[in-house]
Amino acid sequence: MRVISGKARGIVLKTPNGMETRPTIDRVKEALFSIIQFDIPTSSVLDLFGGTGQLGIEALSRGAKRAVFVDNREEACRLIRENLKKTGMEQDAQVIRADYLDYLNRCRETFDIVFLDPPYAEVFLENSLKRIIEIDILKPSGIIVTERPLGKELPERFSGFSRSKDYRYGKVLLTIFRKETE
Repeated sequence: MRVISGKARGIVLKTPNGMETRPTIDRVKEALFSIIQFDIPTSSVLDLFGGTGQLGIEALSRGAKRAVFVDNREEACRLIRENLKKTGMEQDAQVIRADYLDYLNRCRETFDIVFLDPPYAEVFLENSLKRIIEIDILKPSGIIVTERPLGKELPERFSGFSRSKDYRYGKVLLTIFRKETE
């Protein structure tokens, strides 16, 4: 697992032992960042299920101005901090150890991009999407980037958001929800 592009290009990120974290494979990550490349410069990013921090770090490497990483496991938060230090991006980041819904319920800032790549077998994706839309933490024209396994369906429509097509990469689907401007 490496940073694909930008100022930290080529830096290999640390990965966890065990099966609790499922990092996004490079091919999917490269496709994802090709889709949203014009949304990244000067953006503020929320990596809600931080894991290794690779999605937020990739965004920072490509010009995002700030990233907030949230994970409920101390080991994941430690790994994110190590990867931020390794890439020299710790000054542009905040790592928060919290349950995703607890974080969203007390979140008082807005973001341009929210990455949602939770554990596949849970309902975290559906719950976090619904809550993000309810509390309105996206800036105008902000986007929510979702990653999920093939076969896991998402609603076609959320009020105030447009949905992209599903981008399929093997057994992985990427879908972008963009906040509609009035």
